[in-house]
Amino acid sequence: QVQLVQSGGGSVQAGGSLRLSCEVSGLNPGVKHCVGWFRQTPGKEREAVATIFSGSGNADYADSVKGRFTISRDNQRRLTFLQMNSLEPEDTGMYYCATPRGGCSIRDETWRLDIATDRLRRNGNWAFYWGQGTQVTVVS
Repeated sequence: QVQLVQSGGGSVQAGGSLRLSCEVSGLNPGVKHCVGWFRQTPGKEREAVATIFSGSGNADYADSVKGRFTISRDNQRRLTFLQMNSLEPEDTGMYYCATPRGGCSIRDETWRLDIATDRLRRNGNWAFYWGQGTQVTVVS
């Protein structure tokens, strides 16, 4: 059974930093896989903000977080991290880590953000295994 357990998050002043962690268990250790961080804010659809492919370590980012957020992975400990720096009030929301059911589609050794987003839009939340979510609040 695939499970994702998140930790981290909280409240921080604008300009501050937070780190989110996601432990993924239950995936076939012989298969490369993809993990992404998504966020949801009131009144908006859930959106992918960062993705990583365990095979290459390649990452992809939403334009809104490029240069400020870094996704990384510790394959040995099955952990995926999201380091968030220079946080802005617009980053406030519920953050979820997720991995796609049935494997992921990659291009150029990257699980591209547009591919992750397209899967979410076409198939809905059930197309992924999700963490429990963690609130990030950035106050100005």
